Amino acid sequence: MASLSAAKRLVIKIGSALLVDRATGALRADWLRALTEDVAMIRARGADVILVSSGSIALGRGVLNLPEKDLTLEQSQAAAAVGQIQLARAYAEALAAHNITTAQVLVTLEDSADRRRYLNSRATLEQLLSLGVVPIVNENDTVATDEIRYGDNDRLAAQVAVTAGADQLVLLSDVDGFYSGQPGKDPDAKRFDVISEITPDIEAMAGEAGSGLSKGGMKTKLLAARTATAAGCVMAITQGSVLNPIRALENGAPATWFTAQGDPQQKRKQWIAAMKPKGCVTVDAGAAKALRKGSSLLVAGVTEISGRFGRGDAVDVVSVDGTSLGQGLTRYDHADADRIKGLRSDALEPVLGYPPRGPLIHRDDMAI
Repeated sequence: MASLSAAKRLVIKIGSALLVDRATGALRADWLRALTEDVAMIRARGADVILVSSGSIALGRGVLNLPEKDLTLEQSQAAAAVGQIQLARAYAEALAAHNITTAQVLVTLEDSADRRRYLNSRATLEQLLSLGVVPIVNENDTVATDEIRYGDNDRLAAQVAVTAGADQLVLLSDVDGFYSGQPGKDPDAKRFDVISEITPDIEAMAGEAGSGLSKGGMKTKLLAARTATAAGCVMAITQGSVLNPIRALENGAPATWFTAQGDPQQKRKQWIAAMKPKGCVTVDAGAAKALRKGSSLLVAGVTEISGRFGRGDAVDVVSVDGTSLGQGLTRYDHADADRIKGLRSDALEPVLGYPPRGPLIHRDDMAI
C-alpha cells in the first residue's frame, strides 16, 4: 500500500461540498486552515503539492443569492467569476500563514487535448513548483461550455497529475473509499482497501454522485483512477470532511488505494518511445556521450535537423554515424531548431527573437 510520506509530488482534489457550507454558501474557513496545515506538512518534507479545487461556483452562488440547483450556463459562469476571486484569496491568505506562495491556474478540457496548450500548462506547473509555489487549479468555469469541459474535478485532478508527473493523487470525498455497494443503503457494502485492477465487476459497483454541491460520483472517480494509475500515479479516495484530512490519511484513516502501473517517469518515457517521430535530429559525438549519461540535448551538440515537426512533437535522435540513440519531445519547431543548431546557449535569443526555452530536448522528455 502506498504511503503519503513517500510522495514526491502530490495532487490533492478538493470538492465544493468540503470547502463550502451547503446551507449558507459560506467558506468553511476552519476546514481550509486545517487543510493548509497538511499542505505545509507535506511541503516541509521537500515534496511538491498541487491543489485541484472546486468551489468557485458554490461561493459565487452564495454571494449572488442564486439558487443552489438548476443554474443556467450564464448564471454558473457569473457565479464562477465572482466566486473565483474569493476562492483564490482564501487559499492565498490561508497558505500565507505558512509562508507558502500560491498561484491560480484555470484550465479547460481543450488545454489538455491541444498539444501546444498541454505543453504550456506543463511548463507553467513545472516552473511554479520549481519556485516553491503551490498551484491552485480549477476548471475555467467562466468560459468553459459543455463541449470544452471536464465536467468534474475528479478527472481534472487525474489529468493534472498526469500533466505534472505526480506520483500520488488524493481525492478528498464525502465517503472514505470505494465500496462494493452504496454505504447507508446497502448493509452488505464493504470498502476496498486496495484496488490493483479496475475490472468490469469493480466498474459495475460504482454509484452516482451523492452530494448536492458535488458533481462527481464513484464512476468519475474510477475514470480518474484509470487515468492516473495508467500514468504511474497512485491514487487514494478518502473522507475529506474531517479536519486535517491529509494528516488523518497518513495516520491510517480508512481509504481505498489504487495501485499504479510503474512510476510516472518510466510511464512517460514509454509513452514517448511509442510515439511516431515527425523528424530527426543528428548530434555530434560529445552530445551522444552526454545523452547516454542522462543529460538533456543542448542545441550546441546538434549538427543536422530533418523533417517537419512542431514544438512538442517526437523526433528521432541519431549520432553522426546514423546510430539511433532514442527519441524525445522537442521544445522548438523544425524551422527554429534548424536556425539555432550548433549554437551556444548565449547566442540563441538574437537568432530566435525570443528568450530560448532551454535545451532542444529535456532529459525528462527523452527515451534513450
